[in-house]
Amino acid sequence: MRVLVIVPAHNEEKNLPFLIPEIQRLGWASLIINDCSTDGTADLLDKMGWLHLDLTVNAGLAKVTQMGFRYAAEHDYDAAVVVDGDGQHPPKYIASLLQEVENGYDYVVGSRYVSEKKPVSMRMIGSRWLCHLIRLKTGTRVTDPTSGMRAMGRKVICEFADNMNYIAEPDALVHLIRKHYRFKEVQVHMEERTEGVSYFMSPWRSAHYMWDTIISILFLQ
Repeated sequence: MRVLVIVPAHNEEKNLPFLIPEIQRLGWASLIINDCSTDGTADLLDKMGWLHLDLTVNAGLAKVTQMGFRYAAEHDYDAAVVVDGDGQHPPKYIASLLQEVENGYDYVVGSRYVSEKKPVSMRMIGSRWLCHLIRLKTGTRVTDPTSGMRAMGRKVICEFADNMNYIAEPDALVHLIRKHYRFKEVQVHMEERTEGVSYFMSPWRSAHYMWDTIISILFLQ
């Protein structure tokens, strides 16, 4: 398969120098999408010569990944993998996700909780709520609905490139399940962010994300 690793990045100049060489070492092609970073990300990408797009406005994660899917569709990639630019998604798991795509699954998610217990925290309470909503809406059991590490085949690449009617990963998953795409979760272990600040450090942003995602799952998908 021709595989493209899509790397959304916003202010990740300290994480990308570790992440991208590891992706390259494993033999994968990558496209970094710089979502209007205000640090030195743009200069780093130019200096290193990595394939990338520089956005002049902050588009947000959903639109950024859609640009990656459109690029993959237009350049005839057979599969795409999304790996966040913060370094929390270890590239060593890319092969295991793609193996399931080769086995016939359309959409494969790297889950932290297929075989490991979900911890008790406010964030995980939100994750459990989303799991219940997805099961209510689709009848499908999901363990890690907010995981951004996912692989997909050509059909889903084209679906997302042209018709990406969702806010975040959970309602994207609902959209695909309801359209009868084959979905599977694969156990992965994610790393903690070592540099930079997560978007979800803000309680307001976390609450806003949950509200928008729940509304989308219940009424839009």
